[in-house]
Amino acid sequence: MGAHEPGHSHGGGHLGAAHGVADADADAGKLIFALVLIVALMAVEVIVGALAHSLALLSDAAHMLTDAGAIALSLFAIRLAARPAKGAMTYGFKRAETLSAQFNGATLLVLALLIIYEGISRLVAPPDVGGTPVLVVALVGILVNLAATYTLSKANRESINVEGAFQHMLTDLAAFVFTAVAGVLIITTGFRRADGIASLVIAAIMLRAAYGLLLDSGRVFLEAAPRGLDPDAIGRAMAGQAGVSEVHDLHVWEVSSGFPSLSAHVLVGTHSDCHAVRRELERLLHEQFALEHTTLQVEHDGDQLIAIELTKQPGTHATHGVDTT
Repeated sequence: MGAHEPGHSHGGGHLGAAHGVADADADAGKLIFALVLIVALMAVEVIVGALAHSLALLSDAAHMLTDAGAIALSLFAIRLAARPAKGAMTYGFKRAETLSAQFNGATLLVLALLIIYEGISRLVAPPDVGGTPVLVVALVGILVNLAATYTLSKANRESINVEGAFQHMLTDLAAFVFTAVAGVLIITTGFRRADGIASLVIAAIMLRAAYGLLLDSGRVFLEAAPRGLDPDAIGRAMAGQAGVSEVHDLHVWEVSSGFPSLSAHVLVGTHSDCHAVRRELERLLHEQFALEHTTLQVEHDGDQLIAIELTKQPGTHATHGVDTT
């Protein structure tokens, strides 16, 4: 029988997270700073938006609420994902951040649809909107979101949590720009429908952010190959290694953002060294595809398998004969 050797290879950086505990704490500090800014600005938007009857401000406050929730969930996910693997949780809680991203994407989607409905209503029957308070709050929002965006740009954006929060800040920044434009139009021209149009643009930005979050988190949960990794190309590269006869049952997936994994069944030639081939395959996967967490089942091909057949001697019961030729 050919040799059977499951091989495991992983890098400590991937098992611990895409960065160390110190970096995770630094990211948490940046997220907390952004959260404080967002909550303070959201409170101002709700008050001024209600007094000025501005849907653009109120819709962006709703968007800011989802941003605050996204950042809060990201902070919780960072702490949860840092817990060590134990018991039934053999990967730990690495996908906590993916659950967070999916929840935030769904929330953005629902809010965007509600804002679209209200925005269309305001286009049909535009209310009186105070342009000056809308413009002032929008300008303040631009400054606050610039500070929050800059802070999060310095964090580890390989994490779907941090990147999601960063994208939220970018969409907020764009939303405030359009709100400011609406305020200017209301002040200079009296065009009241500008508020409804701005809210529809903000909703479109929210839909785009929701689509990205739901798509990325869905890929992780469906265990699709990570972006940038082609399973066919990986399989061809592995099969082209010296001594490898066949590669099958190849699976490439992502446990969480920054934690790609691979498993495969590899057959090697009769006279090949399973251990040496496995080490070479691990080196290939690491250097060419940046894959460190791999599980390779390596064994010789079946040209020396023992054949067992049923034989029967005259006057005796049937017996089993072993033919090793």
